Amino acid sequence: MGEDSKHHADYSAFQTDSREEALEQLFVSYEALAEGQTNWICNLANAASLIWHCYLSLGVNVNWAGFYVTREENTQELILGPFQGKVACQLIKFGKGVCGSAASSQETQLVPDVEKFPGHIACDGETKSEIVVPIVQDGRTVGVIDIDCLEYNGFSPLDQKYLEKLADSISKTCFF
Repeated sequence: MGEDSKHHADYSAFQTDSREEALEQLFVSYEALAEGQTNWICNLANAASLIWHCYLSLGVNVNWAGFYVTREENTQELILGPFQGKVACQLIKFGKGVCGSAASSQETQLVPDVEKFPGHIACDGETKSEIVVPIVQDGRTVGVIDIDCLEYNGFSPLDQKYLEKLADSISKTCFF
């Protein structure tokens, strides 16, 4: 869908009940919006909005969707990036909580019950489940995608598949 036939805000319209179709639309929409744009703040702001609207359209009770990025002055710490939802923790050390674990291991953390995750950092005590996907560029973690849900088992391997695809695209379209 080219810029001539679509308004930017139209990318937020997810009109399918199929989780896989919505996640594919999320990925395709991000790629279209990021085309020719390499600023990470701009691209992650749009990606956070796309993620938020995608899950809300599916009736998934998401209460936070966004990014933490690696700090320039401390590459073993994440700082809050663009997001949708309530205010959040500002700094997270690598290896701490779900986000820090994903950042240090460079592996997706699919957490069906955050209370059972050792060292979980509760920015919002209402969160029940979470998925965090690392964004890796040239072998180093540059950020994470973080999505919280108000229900247990809010995310599945299908979400992981598409969010990892999104993280890979982000690593190729953004200069951090």
